[in-house]
Amino acid sequence: MERPELPLAQLHAFVVLAEELHFGHAAARLGIAQPPLSQQIRRLEDKVGHALFTREPGRVALTAAGRELLPAARRALTDLADGLAAARAVGSGRAGHLRIGFAASLALTVLPGLLRAFRGRFPDVRLDIREMTTAPQIAALRDKSIDVGLLREPPADDASDEAELAFRTVLTEPFVAVLPSAHPLAALRTVRLARLADEPFVLLPRETGPRLHDQITGLCAAAGFTPWVAQRAVEWQTVCALVETGLGVSLAPASIRRIRLKGVAFRTVEPNARTRVAVGWRKDDLSPLVAHLLATVSRDPDSAR
Repeated sequence: MERPELPLAQLHAFVVLAEELHFGHAAARLGIAQPPLSQQIRRLEDKVGHALFTREPGRVALTAAGRELLPAARRALTDLADGLAAARAVGSGRAGHLRIGFAASLALTVLPGLLRAFRGRFPDVRLDIREMTTAPQIAALRDKSIDVGLLREPPADDASDEAELAFRTVLTEPFVAVLPSAHPLAALRTVRLARLADEPFVLLPRETGPRLHDQITGLCAAAGFTPWVAQRAVEWQTVCALVETGLGVSLAPASIRRIRLKGVAFRTVEPNARTRVAVGWRKDDLSPLVAHLLATVSRDPDSAR
């Protein structure tokens, strides 16, 4: 079935005249002269094939065909207005869908404040928050299944295989030793890394965050030992739970202290070292939503702490 072409100007003129039932008043409301209004109505009637108004001296009324068309004309104009408003909102980044990957430990530090600040400015943006470790986030950014990543120890800026990605540091935080609360070293305020040389370790698998893993093992190497990895766990909460059972010790970002486990102690380590938290995105992504999130990170660096 062929769809009729109905110019919006004609539909608008029809609806206004149907509401005013007076050519002069309708023309004034439309901001046009009366003859062009009459021409618009005539053209619409020609497309419909029937008169839409009866015209008598001093009286204009809708015909049966006009009464039938009016609700549909109003819906068409309303739908178009709504569609234009929605398109403008999405185009400006005031609405739409933003997919954010985040490392689980950042729910303890960066994520809550950042999301509060962003939602405060853009309440109509639908957020899809996905918990992912660093390596899967890098892959998801590259295959465009997420728009922004919040991760630890991103690839080096000059990593050739990540040339299409950009990273910006959000914050840095120190490492802490994660110990069973009954461990003798838990009685100290600060633990020298060399004193962990003979301890079994609970660490993240390297493939989930290569640079963070290598930073931790590098700190141990600088202290004169290679950590003996007795257990591995993907999430820091699991690492802490395994430490609590006495299966080993660990080194972790300081924000992990917010995981409250009765049998776990967190202690400052020497020498001091810090881990980097960054936001990542595709360099060629021109989405205003991504730009707004990056601006929120820049504008509210303390909101993510």
